[in-house]
Amino acid sequence: MTDEITPDEQPYVAEQTPVAYEPPPVAPQVAPVAPPVASPPRRRGGFALVLAGVFGGIIGAALVAAAFVFVLGFPVTRTTTDVAAETQEPVTAVAETSVIDTDANFAEQVASKLTPSVVNVAIEQTGIDRYTGKTVTQVVGNGSGVIIRADGYILTNNHVVEGADALIVTVGVEDLPAKVIGTDPSTDLAVIKVDKTGLPAAQLGSSAGLKVGEPVVAIGSPFGLEKTVTSGIISALGRSSIAQSASGITAYTSLIQTDASINPGNSGGALADANGKLIGINTLIQSTSGQSAGIGFAIPVDFAKSIADELISTGRASHPFMGVGTVTIDESVASQYDLPVSKGVLVQSIATGSPAEKAGITQGDIIVKIAGEDVASVEDVFTTIRSQKVGQTVSVEIVRGTEHKTLQVTLGSDTARQ
Repeated sequence: MTDEITPDEQPYVAEQTPVAYEPPPVAPQVAPVAPPVASPPRRRGGFALVLAGVFGGIIGAALVAAAFVFVLGFPVTRTTTDVAAETQEPVTAVAETSVIDTDANFAEQVASKLTPSVVNVAIEQTGIDRYTGKTVTQVVGNGSGVIIRADGYILTNNHVVEGADALIVTVGVEDLPAKVIGTDPSTDLAVIKVDKTGLPAAQLGSSAGLKVGEPVVAIGSPFGLEKTVTSGIISALGRSSIAQSASGITAYTSLIQTDASINPGNSGGALADANGKLIGINTLIQSTSGQSAGIGFAIPVDFAKSIADELISTGRASHPFMGVGTVTIDESVASQYDLPVSKGVLVQSIATGSPAEKAGITQGDIIVKIAGEDVASVEDVFTTIRSQKVGQTVSVEIVRGTEHKTLQVTLGSDTARQ
């Protein structure tokens, strides 16, 4: 495994099934199948075909040890591996004083400010009706999105839009067709656009100065129920995870953990601070049932905004890469190969001309730290590198034979290899 992602790799393959409703597979167990629920009348993207969980088809993303699941409305097959990252200390910036009362009614005030900026995204697919032989188009799933520019740009998750033949965005009471501007499967972010101006764009906050315990509000379309508002606090910061399947790798770094109720359908929706500013894009939950268990995760807005800007300007996003292929070292591997350490990653290959090669890393080196962070697995390498920036120089501590060395690696861009 390497920290590299090739252009054609995707984080998973969606298997959209409009009539099968099952909770997402969760590790170590798989949740039972829920019975189908009839769809009540509505414009587009009705209940039954919306986001995962009790009332809709589900996206299954079993992060093997952590039971993470996506919060979207159609089934997919995906196998993932959790990265047990410790909570990172937040940036020690002085938090902005809330202009909204943080009492029992603060959620109402946040909702009135941000709800107009949160949209429902209905996923349509075209296929052949097995009984009539005619071509039909139907809604096969739903997610959420956040308007980030008044001229129609909307930020959402990649897993919301992937595999769609068409997208219908509900802004207020109006259904509008949307086109995909750019997707980034390796970070699970996407930007879509509707042909309309004067939209209520969300005010962006900052995820840099967040603190555990701060009140937050989640807004989205759980189970297809548009404009649903729930509240809670920031439970933890700096959660990271790797999701891997045959089609690619998705790295979730520095996630915001919250106990605000996040359910299937919230994918791509807003996590807001007490000022009504966007601080995260709701993406995952950890649950054994496929429904909210008070452990939800959002991609930080600072990171999401940087990816969105690239997608809008170029249609794709760049990521830092070091260019090494590694294998996790444990006690059995260390004993088998008579290695000098029992924790770290063994460098098996080096990409020609890569930052790692230029810095002097060689095959057989053992990486034990990157950017001051302990490295205990291949996933640690991936998430640590992804949390840096292209062009940034990081220290890489290696063990070579009996020597400990610290090398300086200037990270490259994966787009340079495409």
